[in-house]
Amino acid sequence: MNSSQTVVKVGIADLNIVRSPNTIRTSGLGSCVGVVIYDERIRLAGLAHVMLPDSNLAKGKEINKAKFADTAIPELVERMKREGAGAFRLKAKMAGGAQMFHFNSQNDLMRIGPRNVDAVKQQLKAFNIQLLSEDVGGNRGRTIEFDPQTTMLEIRTVNKGVHSI
Repeated sequence: MNSSQTVVKVGIADLNIVRSPNTIRTSGLGSCVGVVIYDERIRLAGLAHVMLPDSNLAKGKEINKAKFADTAIPELVERMKREGAGAFRLKAKMAGGAQMFHFNSQNDLMRIGPRNVDAVKQQLKAFNIQLLSEDVGGNRGRTIEFDPQTTMLEIRTVNKGVHSI
């Protein structure tokens, strides 16, 4: 990273976009999914830190769109289009969706990580966004950083090191 680059940080249940040469990062992915959508041609990328699969789980009338897969992906795509991204050029990478705790129950509600992964994939499919690579599942936390210049997603996994997809 050179001195003119900035790392844009995305918090939990947050989203943002970035242009090259800057990069975008989120930390603390457990059962949450970090999904990166990018337009390689204009070197623009967006990152959402999705906590839950469906906005029907929201309490109250006001919802944080970045928190849910079914609202974060449409919001991120819209923001990117406003910045000049071509909807037909968008591609995606994602990481996270771990099952951080072991439950003896077979109750699907306890499988938040896998449900988040499925919900993100459904949204990407709905927008015809090709998912090029993923690092999901397991039971360890992750931090991810995407570089729109190289289109590489660096993944730091607790006790497993760093790799890129």
